[in-house]
Amino acid sequence: MNIVEVKNLSLNFGGVKAVQNVSLTIEKGGVTSIIGPNGAGKTTFFNIISGVYKPTSGTVIFDGQDITGLEQHEISLLGMSRTFQNIRLFGQLDVLRNVQTALDSRARYNLFDAIIGSPKKRKFDKQNAEKSMECLELVGLAKYAYEKPGSLPYGMQRKVELARALASDPKLLLLDEPAAGLNLTETEEFIELLHRVQEKFDLTILLIEHRLQVVHSLSKKIYVLNFGELLAEGTSEEIQANEEVIKAYMGEDDE
Repeated sequence: MNIVEVKNLSLNFGGVKAVQNVSLTIEKGGVTSIIGPNGAGKTTFFNIISGVYKPTSGTVIFDGQDITGLEQHEISLLGMSRTFQNIRLFGQLDVLRNVQTALDSRARYNLFDAIIGSPKKRKFDKQNAEKSMECLELVGLAKYAYEKPGSLPYGMQRKVELARALASDPKLLLLDEPAAGLNLTETEEFIELLHRVQEKFDLTILLIEHRLQVVHSLSKKIYVLNFGELLAEGTSEEIQANEEVIKAYMGEDDE
């Protein structure tokens, strides 16, 4: 069963064709990766399906519903969550509150409740704090809950982002280069963490990653983009043996 179906998706920025007629499916469960050289259109593709950009043409079906052109918060409420290539944490908030922000849009109280601090609001805040702490425990950061994220090493900040993305109970988790900036040990730990996360929540992960160690260790299926077009798809073994993919990454020798 597919959780995502993308049909003939394109996005133009003026005369620049950032994504060109891409069609693909993401099977429910497991990890699917999108790889490609710099400028291949990977993050732009993420931005389209998560609602940051509206496509020039094509459709995006998520969990059986057409989400083409919906706003980011509308797509999030349907069960899609993501992290970003550049870490986006709130420096003025502690780690726990950063994770809790993922649940703010699901508030079940009104402005008056917020102003007076009603029992309804206090109950909601308590439940959110408990859920957010569970997510921090999962990624190994519970003891840093009341620290500011800027005081943590880069690898831990990545985990804070992951915990925040998990707090909203996503059906589909989009990870944009989650291993960027991690050293070898941190990368191996992150691979094991993603295995645990995927198994615990039985969710679907769509991954963009330059670290092919991460891609080949996790992925059930891999799609390759190049110059905004779909170049290849297949298993890890098939992609590693694909000559067109090798040329895209390494270039062709001059004759």
